[in-house]
Amino acid sequence: MSSDQTPFPCAARAVSLRAMSNTDQFEAAFAKAQLAGAVGLIVDRDRVRYARALGVKEAGSDAAMAEDTPCQIASMTKALVSVGAMQLVEQGKLDLDADIGALLPDLANPQVLTGFDAAGAPQLRPASRAITLRHLLTHTAGLGYFFIHPQVLQYFAATAMPEPGSLASIKMPLMFDPGESWEYSVATDWVGLAVEAASGQRLGDYLTANLFAPLGMNATAFLPALPDHAARVHTRSDGALSPAPVYIGGGEYDSGGGGLISTAPDYARFVRMILNHGELDSARVLRAETIAEMSRNQIGSIRAGYMGSAMPDFAPPYDAFPDQHTGWGLGFLINPEQGPNGRAPGSLHWAGIFNSYYWIDQASGVGGVFMSQLQPFGDPGALDCFGALERMAYA
Repeated sequence: MSSDQTPFPCAARAVSLRAMSNTDQFEAAFAKAQLAGAVGLIVDRDRVRYARALGVKEAGSDAAMAEDTPCQIASMTKALVSVGAMQLVEQGKLDLDADIGALLPDLANPQVLTGFDAAGAPQLRPASRAITLRHLLTHTAGLGYFFIHPQVLQYFAATAMPEPGSLASIKMPLMFDPGESWEYSVATDWVGLAVEAASGQRLGDYLTANLFAPLGMNATAFLPALPDHAARVHTRSDGALSPAPVYIGGGEYDSGGGGLISTAPDYARFVRMILNHGELDSARVLRAETIAEMSRNQIGSIRAGYMGSAMPDFAPPYDAFPDQHTGWGLGFLINPEQGPNGRAPGSLHWAGIFNSYYWIDQASGVGGVFMSQLQPFGDPGALDCFGALERMAYA
């Protein structure tokens, strides 16, 4: 096991980085953020430059948050699954631009939702083109999320409200013709099912063998229940934090859109792999040219990144870069201009709904991971902590 995988891998390096500035901005931001616990890591291509765990795993307990505390990473799962799919593209087992319906019959002959009649019944028409893997990886397939898109919520209410974690929960009509717009969606859940169909393996088994084990991400997995030693998701009421019995993994299928448990050090190894163009510690999981393609804007003049809300108590409207015409690669948001906290144009970024975030700046050779467990998404205190971490990386 390398030193980056030990429970407290970076203490000496963390002290060294903190010594470069008069104050630790991350600790200061956490002190104001009213979070139960959080972990922040800054990495470059060669090492972890800074690591800090603060607070507790569960409000009201004395169980300290550790650097390797497992967390629900939610939509940070998507980048990992996208890499798994691109491995199969490299092998010729998946095609970015073929009709995905040939592999996933549930996505064959897609229908577009045009509205609802007077009785509330959904009105549908055939889509103008087939859905492809590229559409799914770029969230341009026309799919949605029930907590973001009111029309999806209305559709389920008019037909049958599916059980969370069921395959039925990702089966829906399209909101627009594939390739015509960008809307954040269940598309990466379908990418995970495409990985299963093309590989003949359960998604978790495929990723463990082809991504997690090669990269030394030994604490990352789809699990049937939240581990006892994991951090708990919290909610706020009148300023007080309360643990919530929330677990979005362990459903009918391995959710490629958000079902993984992981740790900040594990995810930092994934970030470093991207910084190293598909390789880490002599383990190559993708070709350099594939990483370059994943990092390129794939959606032309369409703007990505803005998410509305049908359930603001769970996830209010969010836009990481409201002043930029952000693009989307094959699994990542891309900022085309300099970021306000230091990241270079062309950096990669995304997040998990329980207020975990990462960025990957290939031009500068740095990245970072921030993990907390709080809902709703887009919490100002958590975002301040993430911003402080990023500013420290470029100080």
